[in-house]
Amino acid sequence: MVDLRIIFMGTPEFAVTSLQELVENGWPVVAVITAPDRKKGRGQIIIPSAVKEYAVSKKIPVLQPTNLKSPDFIEELKSYQANLQVVVAFRMLPEVVWQMPALGTFNLHASLLPNYRGAAPINWAIINGEKETGVTTFFLKQEIDTGEIILQEREPITERDTVGSLYSRLMVKGGRLVLKTVEQIANGNVTTHPQVLSDNNKPAPKIFKNTCEINWDLPFEEINDFIRGLNPYPAAWTTIDGKTCKIFNIIKAEVSSPKDEDLIITDHKSKIYMRCADGWSEILELQMEGKKRMPTADLLRGNPMTNIASIE
Repeated sequence: MVDLRIIFMGTPEFAVTSLQELVENGWPVVAVITAPDRKKGRGQIIIPSAVKEYAVSKKIPVLQPTNLKSPDFIEELKSYQANLQVVVAFRMLPEVVWQMPALGTFNLHASLLPNYRGAAPINWAIINGEKETGVTTFFLKQEIDTGEIILQEREPITERDTVGSLYSRLMVKGGRLVLKTVEQIANGNVTTHPQVLSDNNKPAPKIFKNTCEINWDLPFEEINDFIRGLNPYPAAWTTIDGKTCKIFNIIKAEVSSPKDEDLIITDHKSKIYMRCADGWSEILELQMEGKKRMPTADLLRGNPMTNIASIE
């Protein structure tokens, strides 16, 4: 078995589970690289990353470079004499960093590569109506998400899954896959295979607010997938009563004798309906601009929305 010295790179909660698996199973993580602390909230309180908080609790040295190509950072990284680097939910690495360890640098990606390469694989798998996704470990190379695959595990996507629920399951499954990958590398029995592209592969580009607006001209199922694929963050949105409104949950609905020109209707008590290409959808949970996320009935209790067409 190879004696390992591991550098772990990651920032959000998703990465903590993988780091925790390594630490709690006795693998020597000699340092952690994570994003600089950030100011957050109205009070601009400085908040460390989730990975930093865990690393500090385990007394693991933490590096927070602003420039991954900085000579000072490169020299400090070399000083740890790591022979393996593990990357989970971190930014793109320069070649001088990922080529540094003798055993390579591997990444955990939340999809079945080569499908859904990119920044938002969990979101896009749900948005596109996939029934299955998974996690992949692969060795880094110059082009993002293109390296040789080490291991993969599959995960079903249910009709009720949101990004939040799928994220949680993939986080746990990914942590176990990282552990399994490290074990294979240490035992010297790791095997890899190249990513084989096909015409069916789909990308997973970064999602921006302006691309999260709901297109109600689509069929219900496509709209529902879109909303689930953005729930809880960054959240699909639409305009209701002249205000931006985030939508978190809808169901297919039947509406009695609506007027042909009505696109949105309400009973002003507990229900709001939006017309889509193949019928109506009922909004169950939403967040109106300036308010908290809540069920539709709670919103309408204090906001009757008299500018919206009425239905009995």
